[in-house]
Amino acid sequence: MHIARSTARERHSRRAFLTHTGTALAVFPSILTGAESLTATPRQTTGPFFPASLPLDSDNDLVHVRGSASLATGTITHIAGRVSDARGRIVAGAHVEIWQCNAFGRYHHPRDRRDAPIDPHFQGYGRSITGNDGLYSFRTIKPVAYPGRTPHIHFAVSADGFERLVTQMYVAGEPRNANDGVLNRVRDSSARARLIVALEPVPGAAHELAGRFDLVLAGDGRSG
Repeated sequence: MHIARSTARERHSRRAFLTHTGTALAVFPSILTGAESLTATPRQTTGPFFPASLPLDSDNDLVHVRGSASLATGTITHIAGRVSDARGRIVAGAHVEIWQCNAFGRYHHPRDRRDAPIDPHFQGYGRSITGNDGLYSFRTIKPVAYPGRTPHIHFAVSADGFERLVTQMYVAGEPRNANDGVLNRVRDSSARARLIVALEPVPGAAHELAGRFDLVLAGDGRSG
């Protein structure tokens, strides 16, 4: 029962996201085609701050925590994309998770003891389930830097028949990208570029950004 309610809620949240704003899909409407759609998204480290326990509110809107009248601190940012396999075919029913630090550079994690404020209005973790179109969507905040790391958002994708993909999304134009050790472990420049996303203003929405991050799973879904 609990799983069914959670799934229904996520589907409703996803529909509301797309209907209300169009956001990243409107700003970046094109679907990946050609050779790049067949190249798997580079894998990256999970990092030390994957949530030790999932928040009670774990939908795809990280900016608004259920029961709170306030929004998270930070620049509202819409991230959306398509999950596909190595043959470019959409993957429906994929579970997409994200987690990131708050606007002050601190994670919701007991091991993050940095001297930075906790934002009780920021969810810190969210999940979205791809529909028959293979699309996922999130409303979150623009990622920020903290000591030793360029701004980034952690992603994990799980789907039947595929090995779980863990990766990170980075922001185009960030000067810290050039010296980020995790990002630059991806030696191939074209593969590294697939992890870097341009964030553009959302038309008609003041001070909001949007970006498209398509994810390609290794294999074709025929083996786990």
